[in-house]
Amino acid sequence: MANREYNVLFLCTGNSARSIMAECAIGRWGRGKFKGYSAGSHPKGAIHPMTLELLKELNYDTSNLRCKSWDEFARADSPPLDFVFTVCDRAAAEQCPLWPGQPITAHWGAPDPVAFQGTDEERRRFFFRVYSELENRIKIFTSLRIEALDSFALEQRVREIGRIKLPDGRER
Repeated sequence: MANREYNVLFLCTGNSARSIMAECAIGRWGRGKFKGYSAGSHPKGAIHPMTLELLKELNYDTSNLRCKSWDEFARADSPPLDFVFTVCDRAAAEQCPLWPGQPITAHWGAPDPVAFQGTDEERRRFFFRVYSELENRIKIFTSLRIEALDSFALEQRVREIGRIKLPDGRER
């Protein structure tokens, strides 16, 4: 793969939290090298309020964020995708469309912050924990020397990133 900007799509079912967080994080950590997108198999129609709150607290511009269907990225006129990462188990199990560009795919599952039950403060902390997990993976991914890896080695590396250990020792 040549030195250029790579298109990365993050998928989740609802496209209201995890995939949106990942889209923002790759825009920050991969600026100039990666262009991030997010979508859902069954988009909720609105980004979860705690997702927007967290991203604003982390100084992200949220004005252009929106829930999108993954169908937007399966059309012939869509940007050719280099990487597609599922960030929820449900989306990973679904039959994905055929993506233009024959991207490298991997599963980077993270817990669903929207489903977490607790006080508002506990929920905020959980949203931040999920964001941090995705951000850590993205930092590792954006530090790869993609141009130095063949497709097979690159696919292996992005899949390994999805299996990194969490701080509490659990493997995702």
